[in-house]
Amino acid sequence: MLIYDGIYAWEGFGGQLKLSSGRCRLRVFDLAQEPARGATFLRPILVIASDVPESRMSVRSCAGHVATSVARDFKIDPHRMLFVEYYPQSVYGAHGERVIPEKYEAVDFRWTAGGAIKPKWRTLQPALADSIRQLVERFGK
Repeated sequence: MLIYDGIYAWEGFGGQLKLSSGRCRLRVFDLAQEPARGATFLRPILVIASDVPESRMSVRSCAGHVATSVARDFKIDPHRMLFVEYYPQSVYGAHGERVIPEKYEAVDFRWTAGGAIKPKWRTLQPALADSIRQLVERFGK
């Protein structure tokens, strides 16, 4: 079940300077509420974050801060959340001859009382990536 789909703003730190503040496209799914999935998920809350052009900061550069803010704002147990960064397909070159395919990357964190630290990116297994892709397509890109 889709819980949230929109532009999410996270506040930075440093008082008025708002260092590391930014915005991203955020989608939050509760997979435990998906009908007849036939599976139990250890991390049933799926969070998909992707960059938006109007943000000063990228999701990748602030991954821990974004994950901490999302867990706090949506009251998510971080140990039950799968945080995924999404990068859409990119075409470049004088005649569009170069293509970087779309990519879903999971980000694992070490969670402390202060939030998510030490992000580690990993490629999703093909079956999980396909399931996420199908879920995203079902609710619209």
